Amino acid sequence: MVSSLVLGLLGFPLVLVLIFLRVPIGLAMLGVGVFGSFLITGSFTPIMAQFKNLTYSTYANESLSVVPLFLLMGQFATLGGLSAGLFRAAAAWLGHRKGGMAMAAIGASAGFGAICGSSLATAATMGKVALPELKRYGYSDALATGAVAAGGTLGILIPPSIILVILAVLTEQNIAKLFMAAMVPGIMAALGYMIVAGVYVRFWPEGGGVRPRMSYRRRFREVLNIWPVILVFVMVIGGIYAGVFTPTEAAAVGAAGTGLIALFSGNLDLNKIVGAILATATSTAMIFLIILGAAALNAFFAMSQMPQVAASWVAEQGFNPWMVMAVVLVFYLIMGCVMDSLSMILLTMPIIYPIMTGLDFGLMPDDFSIWFGILVLIVVEVGLITPPVGMNLFIINAMSPQTRMTETYRGVLPFVASDIVRTAILVAFPSITLWLVWTLF
Repeated sequence: MVSSLVLGLLGFPLVLVLIFLRVPIGLAMLGVGVFGSFLITGSFTPIMAQFKNLTYSTYANESLSVVPLFLLMGQFATLGGLSAGLFRAAAAWLGHRKGGMAMAAIGASAGFGAICGSSLATAATMGKVALPELKRYGYSDALATGAVAAGGTLGILIPPSIILVILAVLTEQNIAKLFMAAMVPGIMAALGYMIVAGVYVRFWPEGGGVRPRMSYRRRFREVLNIWPVILVFVMVIGGIYAGVFTPTEAAAVGAAGTGLIALFSGNLDLNKIVGAILATATSTAMIFLIILGAAALNAFFAMSQMPQVAASWVAEQGFNPWMVMAVVLVFYLIMGCVMDSLSMILLTMPIIYPIMTGLDFGLMPDDFSIWFGILVLIVVEVGLITPPVGMNLFIINAMSPQTRMTETYRGVLPFVASDIVRTAILVAFPSITLWLVWTLF
């Protein structure tokens, strides 16, 4: 008879095998969770009774209502053509500098990510806007695709972000605190990418040209043209921290605001509204299925006692906590190359999180949860642009058919190096991540 612990240990690799066999991630976790629980209890009757309560308790979490609202906000932002306005404004201020158009693509990605919340959507949307302009001003295929792919990762780190909401639910943390903790690392990422673009064209001058300098009058006019984006961001984030809105109410205000912007821009009609709602419903259903699958899998792991045993074993070995942290972050970096961030976090956090909370990093439990969650999110996102299988790379390369994949790999490597340096700084100095949280809360 196989012990419950062994079943728990086998469950995780089995889920990975099913995922690599192209079984939908939510179904893979759900199937392994239900079947594993059956093997432990020997009957489906208690499993079905538990599953009924599990489904209700999972979906009754009010925090999850933020998910479809932020998704709808991203749909309206895309339809409203906000990405093009952001890029024009950034290019007006930066385009005349060496590497300035690549910097503009990164800055616009950061701005669009603040109202979109999805890395893949940010990369795809900004790719349509920025790649033609970068090619027009003589940017190499490597730098153009590398900069846009890297900029796409800002979509999930700069709040508001759907993954941050899910992370808050998993670690039982305040959503507003996680939003604020992600702000400084997100700004550091954007600035780091811009520095890389500037350094790149100084070492390889043929990598990018410059556009004529614009007058300050035109620059400010372009900034005024993106006032709706600024207004939505201030309403959503400012409303949360001023105590005017809860995160759910802020998401509703953001969705309504971007919808009105898209409507008044003339880019929204009845068919597009229906399309946006259907796309939101489809994405929400996919996310909620993954969440339910993760809940069933976590229930199975809890029955097997595997997370608790793993946490006790690591604590008893006397490993250096920082060495364990390094191993965990490398693991997330590698797995982030082949899995989307939401699935990766939902699958692994119930196992990894108890292990890490059992180690002493000199932080209060809530502070550690926030800091560790942001670190995990960062390295998973770095995986999206890490060759050879980072998903953002394939999205951007597909939008530039004449660019060889090896060129995209070469162009993105300096940005990955920037991410590694930034991650090392945030690991060494937790106060950088937690400063705004400590200041405001």
